[in-house]
Parts: sequence; structure tokens; C-alpha cells
Amino acid sequence: MADRLNRNNIAVVIPALNEALRIRGVVEGALAECPNVIVIDDGSEDDTIAQIADLPIVLLRHPQRRGKGASLRGGFEEALRRGFKGVLTMDGDGQHLAADIPRLLEAASRYPDHIVIGARLRKRAQQPRYRRLANAFGDWGIAWGTGYRIADTQSGQRLYPAAVAALGDVPGEDFVFEAQILISAAQELGTRCVSVPIESRYACVHTDEEFRASHFRPLRDFSRITGHVVGQVLRRGGITQVYRSIRANPPLIDDPSGEFATFTAAQPARQR
Repeated sequence: MADRLNRNNIAVVIPALNEALRIRGVVEGALAECPNVIVIDDGSEDDTIAQIADLPIVLLRHPQRRGKGASLRGGFEEALRRGFKGVLTMDGDGQHLAADIPRLLEAASRYPDHIVIGARLRKRAQQPRYRRLANAFGDWGIAWGTGYRIADTQSGQRLYPAAVAALGDVPGEDFVFEAQILISAAQELGTRCVSVPIESRYACVHTDEEFRASHFRPLRDFSRITGHVVGQVLRRGGITQVYRSIRANPPLIDDPSGEFATFTAAQPARQR
């Protein structure tokens, strides 16, 4: 069993591309919860760097855009080089609340050696309908690669154990990488995911918060993810067995309050 993860032995990794609007608040929030923050600037053309230049962080820079997958790989490598036991990822656009970090760490204590995902289950009405449908489609598709279902496979707020962050040769670029690392962790390490309910945060009539336009393009990116996963499933075979495994393994949600008891049947933590 891995060491218990806490605010001092993990690093928060934040990929950033043209995030001048919100990046300072994101980084300051992360620093309030964890002293170890690594920002990867992916060739930003705005004032992203200037907004955080005076903050006590590790800053990695790509001279040109290389994509989210490359940013995450670089952040993982730097965190592991510095000896951290886990890596918590957040997007730089303000969609994730740093205040949820302690809840993800608590879930990691209850479900050691799991990937912990901040699942956008709260205030889902704020999420555009097309995004909810696209996310549901993505969840089902990725289940064919993992062999079990996951609540919100598209969320970028995740806590990875070091063993998962250290996986080599995880294929896929941009958002495909985030899908593939869940699949690779399941297939190579037997690692499962547990989801922690967090709030869906989008620009809407009920708030004056501003968010930049998402870099995620549902049609383009889900086509890439789907094609990537389907190719793997066809090569591996055993489709009937995978289908049965998916049906037998609903999403695992860490929900001590019971708020989402009707979302899925609760399951005990599975130790490897």
C-alpha cells in the first residue's frame, strides 16, 4: 500500500494555455491547500506568465504549444523527480475549486492506491446540456477500455498515485492522454478510480464569474477519444467479457453524506 497522501507529499500540477483571466486565482487557491505547485505554460500568447511570476511555484514553459498531454507528462515528471508521492491536477481556467483538494485527499485515504476524480455531479444544471450528453458518452466509451464505469471521466481535477503518474509510454495527445491514462492504469496496474462529487462551474445567468472559452471541442475531441478507445478494444478482443465486466462494475463514488446514493450502488474499496 502506498504512503498516505497529504498536502505535503503531493504536488498540484496545473497546465495552462492562455489563462491570464483566472490563472492567478487558481494558483493562489492551490497554494492555500498545498505548498507544492507546478505550472506548465503551454506556449501562452497572453499574460499568463506575468500573472503568476511572483508566486512561489515551479514554472515550466513550452516555447510553442505542445498540447495538454505533453503538459501533464512534463508536470508528472517534475513532480516525481522531486520525490512527491502523488500528483493532483487542476485546469488553469478556474473550473475547479482548490477548496476541494482536502476532499480528494480524504477519499485517497479511504481508497488507497485509487485514482481520485473530482466528478462534476453537483449543480449539474449549470453544465450545458450538450456537455452533459458528451460526457456521458465519453464515460461509457472509456469504460470499454477500463472494464468498469467511472463517474466523469472528462474531469481534469484528479489525484494520481505516484505509480500511475510514473506510467511510461501512455499514448495519446491533448485530451486523449487523460482518457488513456485511466485505461493504462487499469490494464497495467489494476488501478481503479473513485469519484468525489464536486460542483459544475460554468458561466451562467446566476453568477458573474467569467471563464474563457473551453479548449475542449466535444465533437472533435470525443471523436479522437472514441476512435482511440475503439481501436484498442478491437485489438484486445473479448468484447463480451468486457461488456459483462462493465455491467457488473458501476461507478464508485466517495459520498459520505449520501447525497448521491441514488446515482449508483455503493461499493466497498477494493484493495490490490
